Amino acid sequence: MTASSHDAQPAASSAAFPGHFLFGAATAAYQIEGAAEEDGRGPSIWDTFSHTPGRVLHGDSGDVACDHYHRLDADLDLMAQLGLGAYRFSISWPRILPTGRGVVNQRGLDFYRHLADGLRDRGIRPLATLYHWDLPQALQDAGGWASRDTSAAFADYAGIVGDALGDRIGMWTTLNEPWCSAFLGHGSGVHAPGITDPAIALRAAHHLNLAHGLALQALRERVPSTSEFSVSLNLQAVRPDRPEDADAVRRIDALANRVFTGPMLAGAYPEDLLADTASVTDWSFVQDGDLAAIHQPLDAIGINFYSTSRVREWDGVGANNHSAGHNDSNASPWPGADGVQFLPQPGPYTDMGWNIDPSGLYELIMRMHRENPGMALMITENGAAFPDVVSADGRIHDPERIDYLRRHLAVVLQTIAEGADVRGYYAWSLMDNFEWAYGYDKRFGLVHIDFDTLERTPKDSALWYSRLARTRMLEG
Repeated sequence: MTASSHDAQPAASSAAFPGHFLFGAATAAYQIEGAAEEDGRGPSIWDTFSHTPGRVLHGDSGDVACDHYHRLDADLDLMAQLGLGAYRFSISWPRILPTGRGVVNQRGLDFYRHLADGLRDRGIRPLATLYHWDLPQALQDAGGWASRDTSAAFADYAGIVGDALGDRIGMWTTLNEPWCSAFLGHGSGVHAPGITDPAIALRAAHHLNLAHGLALQALRERVPSTSEFSVSLNLQAVRPDRPEDADAVRRIDALANRVFTGPMLAGAYPEDLLADTASVTDWSFVQDGDLAAIHQPLDAIGINFYSTSRVREWDGVGANNHSAGHNDSNASPWPGADGVQFLPQPGPYTDMGWNIDPSGLYELIMRMHRENPGMALMITENGAAFPDVVSADGRIHDPERIDYLRRHLAVVLQTIAEGADVRGYYAWSLMDNFEWAYGYDKRFGLVHIDFDTLERTPKDSALWYSRLARTRMLEG
C-alpha cells in the first residue's frame, strides 16, 4: 500500500454521512477558559509550566486564553449558529478540586452545569473529557503521575463530577492523549510537568492507565445506566523507511499505541514492550489487580489524528532525531527506543510542520475496527494549524484547512463504507487557542480569535463545516 492509496475522495460529486453521524468540534479547558485564578480554581501543572521562563513560546500562558469562562453563553450561541451536533470539552480538575482532593469547589461545578445545560438547550450533545492534561499542581507536588495515589485521586474526582453532572452528560471520556501526558510530560519534558526521566515516563503511563480504569468504575457507580464511556488516544500511524526497519516500527508502535490499547482493551501489557524497556524499568509498579482494574468495558474508542511518522534503525552517526514533531528536546519521549530514528516526512505540511497524509487516518480506523470488532469509533480530534490572516473584508480565507478537513472526512466516509462503525467527527478546534508549548503562535481553530480584543470571527472553514453539518453531504 502506498502512502496515498487511501487518501480517499468520494466516488461521486458528493457523498452523504449516515443520519446518526455526529459533526462536532473539540476544545480543552486550559486552552480556552482563562479565569485561571477566579471562582476558586487552583493552579495546575500547566499554570506552573507556562509561567516558568523558557518553557512556552513568547512566555504565553492560559491565564486569559479565549476567556471562554466569561463568554460561555455567546460561545454556545456560536456553536448553535454553526449547526454543531456535538461538542467535546474538558473539565478542569483544579476548577473542581483546587488541590486535587478534598473540598469541592461548587462554583467550578456550576460552570460545567451551565455549559452542559446550555449545550442541551441548543440541541448540541455534550461529550465531557475528565482529563486534558491540567493536573492540579498540589498533586504534582505530591508525586504527580509518578505516584499511584494520583490514580486514586482521579477516581475520586471522576466520582464527584459524575454525581454532579451525570444527569446532563451522556458520554464521558476519561483521558485525552495519555501518551502526551506520560511521554512528552515525563520523557522529553516539552509538556508539563517538564520531567525528563524515561523510567518515570513509563511509570506515569501505567498510572494514567490505572486512573482510566478506576475512573470508569467510579463513573459507572454514579451516572445513569444509559451513559456511554470512551477514551481518546492519539494513535500513531508509524511507517518503515525501508523493509529492514520493521522492528523499529514495532518498537515505536508498542510505546505509542499498545502501551495503552494493550491494558485498556486486552487486559495486558505487550510482552515485547516489557522486553524492550527492561533496561529502563522492571515494571514493578504494576501491582496485582491493576490490569483487571484498567481493563474496563468501553462503548467507544476516540481517535485523535494529525499526521504520520516514518522511522528507521539509527546508524549511530550524527544526532538522532527523536522528536516526532513535538518540540525540540535533548531528551527522548521514547524510553528504550534510542536506536530508532524519526525521519522527515514528505509534504505538504501544516504550520506545525506536520505532514498531511489522510491515509494514516484510514489505517488507524481500520486497525481499531479489525482489532476491536463491534467497537464504536469516534474521531475525537482532527484538524490543522495554518498561518491565518484577516483579509481586508474582515474574513479569514483558509482554503488549506478546508482541503485538510475534506480529505480526512472523505477517508472517514470510506471506512464507514468498508464496515467501520465510526459515529462522529470532532474538528480540532472550535476556536484558536493556547497551543501548549507553542503558546498562541499556532492557529487550529474554525473560529478566529483576536487575542488582543478576544473577538470571534468564523473562518471560511467554519462556514464550510457548518454547511456539512447541516446537509451531511461531503462535496467532492
